Amino acid sequence: MSVAKQIRGYGVSFAAAVMLAACGSQQEPAGHALENVTTAIGTVGPQVQKYMPDQYAALQARVTSLKAAFDKGDYRQVLTDAPTLLNDIQGLGAVATAKKSQRVRNLTEQWPRLTASIPDSIAAVQARIDVLSKNKKDAAKVDLPAAQASMAQVGTLWSKAQEASTAGDVETATAAAKEAQGKIAAAAASLKFTLPHPTPTPAPAH
Repeated sequence: MSVAKQIRGYGVSFAAAVMLAACGSQQEPAGHALENVTTAIGTVGPQVQKYMPDQYAALQARVTSLKAAFDKGDYRQVLTDAPTLLNDIQGLGAVATAKKSQRVRNLTEQWPRLTASIPDSIAAVQARIDVLSKNKKDAAKVDLPAAQASMAQVGTLWSKAQEASTAGDVETATAAAKEAQGKIAAAAASLKFTLPHPTPTPAPAH
């Protein structure tokens, strides 16, 4: 082998060694950066997904891309992209938190109206079912079994709503209460019964 070829060979080997050393020096910080991103998306991700699903999907795609870059050994790309991605995750987490707070405030204002109207509606529909259960002639004109089936679910839903409210989970409480309202309305429709108008409740003081 000529001296020139040997020198070129040494040059290539040295360059490769330098590149490997550079990659090695970047692997650990890139790993830490990826870990920080993964931890952040795991912490705020569920809330972002609930209140901002489109933005969450975009974040997840970027996290997946970052992991792919790390797996390919492109640590420089990881170190370049991770800070911006981490900042965006934290920013969207703050926005999602604000959205949740606003939603909770809105639902908290709705809850007194639900607690005022649902028990009366339950009592009215159940009273109508009791009357029809003793009058086969009138019962034949409506779908009594369907009404009874709907009302059988109302008690469970309303209990769930009240338990969630006691626990401070107004989102679950309101969702269960509104589902109960839907079942009550379905029962009333099966009975061809008009639900009583709820008594107006005073607006909460601010």
